[in-house]
This record gives sequence, C-alpha cells and structure tokens, in this order.
Amino acid sequence: MAIKFQYNKTSLQQLEKQLKMRERSLPTIKSKESALRIEVKRTKDEVTRLELQLEQEIQSYGSMVALWNEFNPQLIEVKDVSLSTRKIAGVIVPVLDEIEFSIGEYSLFNAPAWFTDGIDLLKKLARTGIEAEFSGMKLELLEHARKKTTQKVNLFEKVQIPGYKDAIRKVKRFMEDEESLSKSSQKIMRANQEKRKVKEEEEAEL
Repeated sequence: MAIKFQYNKTSLQQLEKQLKMRERSLPTIKSKESALRIEVKRTKDEVTRLELQLEQEIQSYGSMVALWNEFNPQLIEVKDVSLSTRKIAGVIVPVLDEIEFSIGEYSLFNAPAWFTDGIDLLKKLARTGIEAEFSGMKLELLEHARKKTTQKVNLFEKVQIPGYKDAIRKVKRFMEDEESLSKSSQKIMRANQEKRKVKEEEEAEL
C-alpha cells in the first residue's frame, strides 16, 4: 500500500497523526485477536466434543435397529428453536437457548413399552445434533472475525506503521535539506552583498 504524501509541513502533521492513531489502536487489535484465538480454540474443542458425542449416541442406539422399524418417526419433531445472541470479543454470535419438541399422540397401552424411551432417545440425539450445528456456526463466525483481525494486525504492523514512519522520515529529510539549502543561499546572498558593498566603497574612494 503506497502512502500518499506531500513534502510540506501540513502533510507531515497528517502523517504523524495517522501514525499515532495506528500505534494507539494496535495493542487493542492485538488483544482482540488474542481473545478470538482463544475462543476459536475453545469452540473447536466444543464442536469436536459434540460431534464425537453424537457419533457415540448413534452407535449406542445401533443395537435397537430392529425395534426402530416399529417406531413411527412422525411422533416427534422439532417444533421451535429459541435463539439469542451475545458478543465474544466484539463479535456477535448465536446462542442456542431452548429446543422445543412436538410429540404426537400414541396409545400407551397399544404401543410397545419402549416407545417412551425411544422418544427420549430421539430428543437427546436431536439436541446433540442441533448443539453441534450451532457450535459449527459460531466457529465459522469467530474464525472469520479472527482472520480479519489478524489481517488488520499484519496490515498495521508490517505495512502501514513502517510506511508512515518511512514517509515521515522522507518529508523531514526533505524539509531539513530545504532549510539547509535556504540557509546556504542566504549566506551566499549575504556574502555577495558584502562583496558588492566593498566594491562599491572602493570605487567610491577612487
């Protein structure tokens, strides 16, 4: 990124202002990046745990495959999922509050005895699956925010701050050179004036 500037005092003040702003912001952005990195790691672990839990739950119900043929899958469905949001290191993420199930009617006398347990098992499976899904969504949002924050840290640290410092150095050097040149020119002018004055005085004496 090329930093635009002019070789004058106004431009120098603007460059110094931009540099200070970035140097002040950098620790805050780094702190946010660190918090997001920790949260991403925690959420990844949570997703892994929930996916493993779901897999184990499905496997543990494998022994009941023959029984599931008697079960009516329309007896249970997810009716509603309550959500809220919260901020994690400045990032708004969804929070799963409650899962509401709708249970169909069935005869406790005519249905197999294990139907009630089957409904509870499906509830548990659905809850774990939905929790895993939401943790995955949360991870995506946090990972995206973490990448953007890391990019900003790198932009400030490796590009903009060194760029502004370099521009300030160039403008200062130019202004110092201009000042030295101006002083040298004034000295030469004064010397020439002195010579002219001396010459005029000598001519006047003749």
